[in-house]
Amino acid sequence: MKKHCLLLTLTIILFSACDSGEKEITISSDIYHESMEKLSEVIVHDIFSPPVASRIYAYPSIGMYEIMAKVDPAYKSLAGQLTDFEAIPEPTEEVSYQLAALEAFLKLGTNFIFSEDKMDTYKAELFKELKKGVNKSYFNASLAYGDQVAEHILAWADGDMYKQTRTFPKFTVTDDPTRWQPTPPGYMEAIEPSWSRIRPFVIDSATQFVPERPTPFDMNEGSPFYKEVMEVYTVGNNLSDEEKEIASFWDCNPYVMNVTGHVMAATKKITPGGHWIGIVKIACQKEATDPMKTASAYALTSIALADGFISCWDEKFRSNLIRPETLINKHIDEEWLPLLQTPPFPEYTSGHSVISNAAAIALSSIFGNEFAFDDDTEVKYGLPIRSFTSFIDASEEAAISRMYGGIHYMPAIANGVTQGKALGKYVIDKISLQNENIAQNED
Repeated sequence: MKKHCLLLTLTIILFSACDSGEKEITISSDIYHESMEKLSEVIVHDIFSPPVASRIYAYPSIGMYEIMAKVDPAYKSLAGQLTDFEAIPEPTEEVSYQLAALEAFLKLGTNFIFSEDKMDTYKAELFKELKKGVNKSYFNASLAYGDQVAEHILAWADGDMYKQTRTFPKFTVTDDPTRWQPTPPGYMEAIEPSWSRIRPFVIDSATQFVPERPTPFDMNEGSPFYKEVMEVYTVGNNLSDEEKEIASFWDCNPYVMNVTGHVMAATKKITPGGHWIGIVKIACQKEATDPMKTASAYALTSIALADGFISCWDEKFRSNLIRPETLINKHIDEEWLPLLQTPPFPEYTSGHSVISNAAAIALSSIFGNEFAFDDDTEVKYGLPIRSFTSFIDASEEAAISRMYGGIHYMPAIANGVTQGKALGKYVIDKISLQNENIAQNED
């Protein structure tokens, strides 16, 4: 009997020793940035289209923000502020909210990609370091809570029509001379023709920010539309080195097809939304933001990007306007090529113009209207750093880059800028991240 009691006592002591450790887990903003970069890396590897990538960024960012905001009285939950989004569950045990937020972000990000093994490997290595010296039960309870919140977010995401749109009809190409047609070298089919059916995060509907109508199609010489086509042709034939650099910097084509003779190879690059997610990191690091402000910047920007794509894609497949390359080759110069590869979807409005300006408005609301920064997002793709005086400065350069690239007429750019700014302002007016009373007291 005494021997049995002794063994039981030793077992309890050993278990307690294994479970001992500090109940303190500090996760720096750099770890959240690193995790976001890893998600971007996998999005590039898996070749997600720009609209789909924006969805992948949004849900994990919201999950991360919601958990952190739960224990920060200066910040508000997004429950009731985002369409159909209900409050996340309460933890049933003592947890590290920062660790739970990281776990929710990684679990959600992994759920929306194809190469889950890449995220799993990253997570295993990261958590191996984070759990050193930490109470095991506390660590595991924090992960369990992060998983619980992730499941809550996934259930919400299931109602956004994404899965249903995977089975919707493809875009129909016709002989109508005004309508978009696939372009060389890949002659890819139109990407996400039903994206307007995706549930928005903040805007009332995909049709809330319908832009002005594009210039009426008319290829008679001297017509307004013909002049727009000729502008693309003339600008494309007389690009300065600076304009070429700007076009390449903002290309952000996730799947560039390179043809040499009979050999075709692809170059993978970051999406337009991914570029702006990179700018979030740059701004946060310049200001040395704490984890809470870091999470709020990612959440607000990703929401603006996601709704921007829904609004823009709604217009693209409403107007179904043909691209400059097709018309120039048919009517003006059959050998002409734009500097950039023409994206596989209709021309109007410019996606870069819409989403860049929406993101710029969101970031300006957090960091200010005159936040200068050096953008090194494209360095890993062999492009130099570019410097900007503000987020709007960067967004307007992103917009005009599409003219230099030879893939948009000017109305798509100008009206896309207007569309994006209006949408971005609506998002920041509609969403309240901070508790104003506490923020004012802190000031």
